[in-house]
Amino acid sequence: MNRLHILGRKNHGKTTLLVALVEELTRRGLKVGAIKHTHHSHELDTPGKDSHRHRMAGAAVVGILSRDLTAIFQPVHRDTVADPYAPFAASMADCDLVLVEGDTQATAPKIEVWRAEIGGTPLAKMDEGILAVVSDDPVECVQPIWPRGDIFALADQVRALMCP
Repeated sequence: MNRLHILGRKNHGKTTLLVALVEELTRRGLKVGAIKHTHHSHELDTPGKDSHRHRMAGAAVVGILSRDLTAIFQPVHRDTVADPYAPFAASMADCDLVLVEGDTQATAPKIEVWRAEIGGTPLAKMDEGILAVVSDDPVECVQPIWPRGDIFALADQVRALMCP
């Protein structure tokens, strides 16, 4: 899976940037997948609903099939799984690029979105694995700065990095 992680501290614009990149890269003809990573542990299925009851009864994997969407609920045992993104591989196999919001521990390529008005030290200062910082503000770091305000140039940068 060709993954690019978009990192940033809370309220620096990760979701806004990811959505803009999905729109622009899709407009350019790429098939783009998206994953939201969270470090919080919470129930994704709705307790009391049939699918949740199936899982609580012991089903290893539970799927929901509606007229418009499908979903799969599958427990992940982080301590025994080498690649936590493996369950997405089949569903996203035909994507040219998968954008992941978050996951600072990822080994896949990472970029950071940073805004001075929100404050905080850029993650890139502590993580040399971050390949670029997306910002319209001055940032002191060793990584290149990609302009946030120009989504077309930014999409060019992402495409050159991830889809040469």
